[in-house]
Amino acid sequence: MPARPQDAALFHRLHAGPELLVLANAWDAQSAKVIERAGARAIATSSAAVAWAHGYGDGHQLPVARLVETVSAIARVVAVPVSVDVEGGYSDEPTTVAENVGAVIEAGGIGINIEDGTGTPDLLCRKIEAVRATASRAGVDLFVNARCDVYLHRPQDGQVALAETLARAKAYREAGASGFFVPGLIDLHAIGEIVRGAALPVNVMARKGLAAVADLRGAGVRRLSAATGISRVAYGAAGRAAQAFLADGDSDALAEAIGPPVDYQALFPPPAKG
Repeated sequence: MPARPQDAALFHRLHAGPELLVLANAWDAQSAKVIERAGARAIATSSAAVAWAHGYGDGHQLPVARLVETVSAIARVVAVPVSVDVEGGYSDEPTTVAENVGAVIEAGGIGINIEDGTGTPDLLCRKIEAVRATASRAGVDLFVNARCDVYLHRPQDGQVALAETLARAKAYREAGASGFFVPGLIDLHAIGEIVRGAALPVNVMARKGLAAVADLRGAGVRRLSAATGISRVAYGAAGRAAQAFLADGDSDALAEAIGPPVDYQALFPPPAKG
C-alpha cells in the first residue's frame, strides 16, 4: 500500500505543537496494532527492534527487503501515519539510500529517521537531498527526521558537542530535513539551546534521567521517542514468563501473568473478498 499524502500531511502537523508527539516505537504488525489500540497518534518503528525481531543485529545488518516487508505489514493494519527508522539508509551511496527509501514509501511509510552515525554530516546531507528528491517524485511530503549522533558518541564534550550539534542542525535543515533528532541527550538546558538554535522540530529519546513531558514541552521539544524501550519491556516480560513456566509449568500462574484477556485475533480480520 503506497504512502498516502494525507498521512504525511497529518504527521507534519503532529510536530507543530503545542502538544508533544509521543511515539511508542513498534517492530512488527502486531506491536504496531497494539500501540495504535493504546491511543497512539502515529506509529514509528525502531530499527534495532525490527532487526532483532528478524534475527539480525542493529547497524545496517537487516536486509532492506525485510524492512520493506515489515513496513508493508504495519501500514496494512493501522490507520495512523507510519514513520520508519532507516538507520543510515542501509548504504553509504545516496542514490542507493534514495532507492531504499523509495521502497519504504511504496510500502506505506510517510516519514523516516535517517542518522549520521559515525559518518560525516556532508554524507547525511547528500542522502537527505537524494531522499527528498525521490519523495517529491512520489508525490509524498516525506517527514525526514535527521538524527544527529554527537551526544551518543561524545556526551562529555559539553559546549563543543552543543556547537557541533547546532552546526549539523543547520546543515541538515538546509539539505531538506523536516525534523532534528538528538538521541542520548538528557540535559534540559542543552535541549533548550538546541530547540532555540535548530529551527526544526526537535525529537529526543526516552532515557533514564530525561526530564518530564511537561518540562520537555516547556523547552519546546516536539517529539519524544521510546526507541527500543517498548520492545525491551515486551521481551523482558516474555523472558520472565517463559522462565517461570519452564521451571514449574504452572498454568494458573501463566494465566495470571497474561492478565485480562485480549482478543488479538479480532485485531486482524480476514481481508474482504473482492
